[in-house]
Amino acid sequence: MIKQDVISLSEHVEQSKSFEIDKEKFGAFVAQLRKEKGLTQKELAEKTGIDQSDISKIETGNANPALSTLKRLADGMDMILRLEF
Repeated sequence: MIKQDVISLSEHVEQSKSFEIDKEKFGAFVAQLRKEKGLTQKELAEKTGIDQSDISKIETGNANPALSTLKRLADGMDMILRLEF
């Protein structure tokens, strides 16, 4: 069986009346994953089609990425994006 890496958003969601990602915590998580995969922001940008400046904003907690952007990040790092409620 092949082990697949998974990005689970449920670990980074603050639960209240609405669901909101803890952007700083999630950004640090994305940066850590990217580095573990041996990728620079520029390389990840090239793999995903996401501007390097936008990846930087996500990693520093200064962006509220759309679900489609999160999916592209996961795909670019050969991971699966899982959203659980």
